[in-house]
Amino acid sequence: MAIPIGRVKKRWMKQPGFKAGYDALEPEFAIASMLIRARLAANLSQQQVAKRMGTSQSTVARLESASSRPSLTTLERFAKATGTKVRVELIPV
Repeated sequence: MAIPIGRVKKRWMKQPGFKAGYDALEPEFAIASMLIRARLAANLSQQQVAKRMGTSQSTVARLESASSRPSLTTLERFAKATGTKVRVELIPV
């Protein structure tokens, strides 16, 4: 039986240093989540997005896994491939 990810996350958040590291990666996770939502809303596979972007499926997978920091140009290509647009916003902390 699998342990729900929410329960694992809650336990890990109590570990020293984990929360700080998790919070530091929040922007990458937010971008990855937005990319996945845009692709799913466009009803496209990673392979289809990759073809529209002129890249490989593995590149799209890396973008969606937050294992790389995409450039603004890459985000614009992804947005065009999914019928969306990029909006950059700076917010007070």
